[in-house]
Amino acid sequence: MVAQKRCPDTRWSWVEIDTRALRRNVRAFKDLVGDRVELMAVVKADAYGHGAERCVPIMHAAGAGQFAVATVGEGVRLREAGIGYPILVLSEPPVESVETLVEHDIMPAVFTARFALAYGECAASHGKVGRYHLAVETGMDRIGVPWDEVVAFRQQIDFHRGLECAGTFTHFATADMVEDWDFELQLKHFDEAISALHEAGFDTGLVHCDNTPATVIRPDTHMGMCRVGLGLYGLHPCDATAPRIQLEPVMSVRARVVRAIYPEIGAGVGYGMTYRVPRRNIQVATIPVGYADGLARELSNRMEVLVDGTRCRQVGNICMDACMFAVDVNPARSMNPAHPVSAGDVVTIIGRDGDDEITLDDMAEMRGTISYEVACDFGMRLEKVYV
Repeated sequence: MVAQKRCPDTRWSWVEIDTRALRRNVRAFKDLVGDRVELMAVVKADAYGHGAERCVPIMHAAGAGQFAVATVGEGVRLREAGIGYPILVLSEPPVESVETLVEHDIMPAVFTARFALAYGECAASHGKVGRYHLAVETGMDRIGVPWDEVVAFRQQIDFHRGLECAGTFTHFATADMVEDWDFELQLKHFDEAISALHEAGFDTGLVHCDNTPATVIRPDTHMGMCRVGLGLYGLHPCDATAPRIQLEPVMSVRARVVRAIYPEIGAGVGYGMTYRVPRRNIQVATIPVGYADGLARELSNRMEVLVDGTRCRQVGNICMDACMFAVDVNPARSMNPAHPVSAGDVVTIIGRDGDDEITLDDMAEMRGTISYEVACDFGMRLEKVYV
């Protein structure tokens, strides 16, 4: 039975964040990379829906020395929360952001000379040095300076006294595929780029290329730092990582029943009445979680929830702010009929209840997507409770 005291006062639905699991996951990755390799925790998208401002101090205490975000705004919010650790924006932001970057001491990724020089000029005008990480394009075709043009690029910008290269990195497209040819080619290109920079006399700063799967699968590519995201939240990016590192889910999604009734046989439920009560002793209960909270409407009439360790089928179209589920309390139809529910009973949408569990991966598979998206969706509106 899930404890009921963790519910927020303002709405009977919430995301539950297990801080002990988060701490153990970070320590597992720090133990994996060792003391000689920096651990950068990726906390973009509000720490994948887990709440970056609360997660970062826990991660730092457990061994993460640097942090990565996707936008300047995400970095500013961390600074305004009093977080002073190194922060990297994983892509080059608009040139108009340079004042904000300098003011808040946030490092951008850099791959165009125009941005780099504007950033350096802004930093110098404030009596500072603008630290950046050079993004190298090695084959993913997303962002970065082409791997065979890095020396020429550094020659374009390194004269500026307002710039300092704090790191050089690339990103793998197929790190979750063991012994993949494209991965090996990207790694070869990156190694050649780093060697060329060193031979030309350029300081590369911290060299990093590994994301979560590469950190686990390819210890030979850890280099100076590893960027770990999904794994810190207890989620495996692929089957190959599961036997190699023990992780614990950090996020659960729960709600409490706001209404429970026994409709007449044939009564419709929800918009479009896509479910009709088939027999007596079917209880229909409502919980305040809907598609605006991350529970995708495409799951309507397909998913299940857990109540007191028992699976119950979600019924009717999922609404923007609520959904319904059915409880079959008919002992004639089951050797183990469900217990009737009442207003206030806790319902688990994602997480463990008793001996059963519904995971983010389970829901991602039903949606035809990845666990990253499901976690981020739930983290957008639901209040977070840290336990």
